[in-house]
Amino acid sequence: MSTAPTTETDESPRSVTPAAPGRSGWAPLRPLVLRLHFYAGVLVAPFLLVAATTGFLYAASFQAEKIIYSHETTVPVGDAKLPVSEQVAAARKAHPEGTVAAVRPSPEDDASTRVMLAGVDGIAETHTLAVFVDPYTAEVRGALEQYGSTGALPLRTWIDEFHANLRLGDDGRLYSELAASWLWVIAGGGLVLWFGRRSSRRKLRGTSGRRRTLGLHGSVGAWAAVGLIFLSATGLTWSTYAGANIGELRTQLRQETPAVSAAAGGEHEGHGAGSAEGGVEHGVGLDKVLAAARAKGLGDPVEIVPPADDSSAYVVAQVQRSWPTKQDSVAVDPASGEVTDTVRFADFPVLAKLTRWGIDAHTGVLFGIVNQLLLMALALALILLILWGYRMWWQRGRASAFGRPIPRGAWQQVPAHVLVPLMAGIAVLGYFVPLLGIPLAAFIAVDVILGEIAHRRGKRTYGPAEPAQETAK
Repeated sequence: MSTAPTTETDESPRSVTPAAPGRSGWAPLRPLVLRLHFYAGVLVAPFLLVAATTGFLYAASFQAEKIIYSHETTVPVGDAKLPVSEQVAAARKAHPEGTVAAVRPSPEDDASTRVMLAGVDGIAETHTLAVFVDPYTAEVRGALEQYGSTGALPLRTWIDEFHANLRLGDDGRLYSELAASWLWVIAGGGLVLWFGRRSSRRKLRGTSGRRRTLGLHGSVGAWAAVGLIFLSATGLTWSTYAGANIGELRTQLRQETPAVSAAAGGEHEGHGAGSAEGGVEHGVGLDKVLAAARAKGLGDPVEIVPPADDSSAYVVAQVQRSWPTKQDSVAVDPASGEVTDTVRFADFPVLAKLTRWGIDAHTGVLFGIVNQLLLMALALALILLILWGYRMWWQRGRASAFGRPIPRGAWQQVPAHVLVPLMAGIAVLGYFVPLLGIPLAAFIAVDVILGEIAHRRGKRTYGPAEPAQETAK
């Protein structure tokens, strides 16, 4: 398989010739798959190289953050933890700016409490200022910018944004969606090509040069293909266009992720400072709210979100995305301290659970360090596949030039009863995954136009009538 262009003599035909009678159904499809594999690599490999490199760094950033930010995130173990309300008060005294968006009480004996502040000058809207508090002494150990609900601190946030959008905002996300949209096509096509040439694989053993590169490329690609297809599928779930289509499909199937109702069920005037004033102690306060959530079985780690206004409830949600996943949540009325709504992860629809697990595995949190090491191995494999792919293309060329592309006309040899359903399936898939469908349609249009121009000018091109006479090196 490949994630970069390959045009191997023993992997590609030198001309597109009609399939011989009696040959298997794979024979006419192979040149078409090979041509798609080649050109998809030409188009997408540079984007995939960036995604793989940043993905490798992102997987390593989890451990790096533990070292770099250890002063803020870890504390000496004391005798007893102070009430959460006292810890928040200490954070607000040190950082009165902004409003309290959420609180994450210390989840472990040696972990600090995080108080997240929104609306702080110099902090992006999607980020918060995380104030780290020693749960035993209420000492503020520092403050760092944090991204969303992932708990990512500056190092991981920077790498994550570069991986997702090249730090160019929403427009930059098109690069990663393009890469994810095509990765499964390239990986799947390469896997089909590799297992479709069993007899030839034996000849690659003990060889050198281009044939050896092909052997390494194919073998590593075959082992990595399933993982790469998984990364492609899970990456699309939160992409701009394909992700929206997937979300709409889940909604139609009633498989969306449930959430607790944050309505408190009444007006709650005078329950403490409102969020607009920067306070968090609505009604019964944080400590009783946390106790109510504990009584419903919500163990650490949890996040407490204060009411958005006087008609809203507290929301307490588990935030453990590692295995076993803890994603239960409750709403607590600030007036009475009673739980008004509960959502259990065990009751999530199947697709909601699969989406949660898929995203968490993609981001390296589902199985901890093992997950991160596997992601690093996949990223390294993808980088090597791209480099080997370009190397094979170069080795196939002559006079310090890349080799010629796969010949046109492969689709003409595919039987109509196979080609028509195949094209229909690609059209439907292209509609739901537009950054696959639009580039593919553009490539076909340009390819047809260039082929017609070459034909009218009488240029000699690869094709059924004029097979190339290039020999294998």
